[in-house]
Amino acid sequence: MKTRSSICSLYDIQHPIIQGGMAWCSGWKLASAVSNQGGLGLIGAGSMHPELLREHINKCKTATDRPFGVNVPLMYPQIEEIMHIIRDEKVRIVFTSAGNPKLWTEWLHRHGILVTHVVSSSAFSIKCQEAGVDAVVAEGFEAGGHNGREETSTFCLIPRVRAACSLPLIAAGGISSRSSYHAALALGAEGVQIGTRFALCKESSAHPDFKNYCRNLQEGMTKLMLKKLSPTRLATNEFAIRLGQAEDRGADAKELRDLLGKGRAKKGIFEGDIKEGILEIGQTAGSVPTEESVQDIFEDLLSNKA
Repeated sequence: MKTRSSICSLYDIQHPIIQGGMAWCSGWKLASAVSNQGGLGLIGAGSMHPELLREHINKCKTATDRPFGVNVPLMYPQIEEIMHIIRDEKVRIVFTSAGNPKLWTEWLHRHGILVTHVVSSSAFSIKCQEAGVDAVVAEGFEAGGHNGREETSTFCLIPRVRAACSLPLIAAGGISSRSSYHAALALGAEGVQIGTRFALCKESSAHPDFKNYCRNLQEGMTKLMLKKLSPTRLATNEFAIRLGQAEDRGADAKELRDLLGKGRAKKGIFEGDIKEGILEIGQTAGSVPTEESVQDIFEDLLSNKA
């Protein structure tokens, strides 16, 4: 059985705390701040054109001398160019998601790059082990953004994945507090990946209006939607209400795509249109009441206070 020190050893980090590589939130400022605190920061490639990713990688290298990685959704349309930039810039850690881990793992390994893949079920964790990935993230459906179709909660998923495969295991989804951090470790995870709390912190590149709106969400004000396309957890706003009405009357995938249009995540998260953008955020958003820095988050998570 791996211990949580295996995650620290794998990535050469001090604390088994990984920041989610969230589109429109996870630029070089956030990634470098997390790495400088002894965790693992991730640049979110999902919202970046290839040359913008290169720029963020180089700025991150300047801002930290500690390990950091890049999160790459495998559905990314220019994925070959993205992967070649990661190789050329000598990034040594890649987190992949939303696709078959066999597609890129061997190629990345040939270039000395560690691969961690995000899964939503124990069955997918077995496929990751067969594909030769170095670690898995077991993400429950409490998480914001794109989600698994299984709708398994994090604390049900962790022990199932732990029993199914022997890879180092990182838990994600609904983990934002000191107590949930330790609960994930108690259930068999060796580390945690935190998205929502970092998405709302000072160093996140998300728009202040998005952060303020999400910090004031009440219980039940996020919902897993778009199940006919790609299940995505969204905060309730005017657009999400219209989207829900369309889903309730049986809108098909084409109608939902037309309703979404293009750029709604950028509009909501990066540009701060809290009415008409889509606001991808996890269930724990309302439990982050005030703006905090990355340093504040680490001090809280690692505190010995009851």
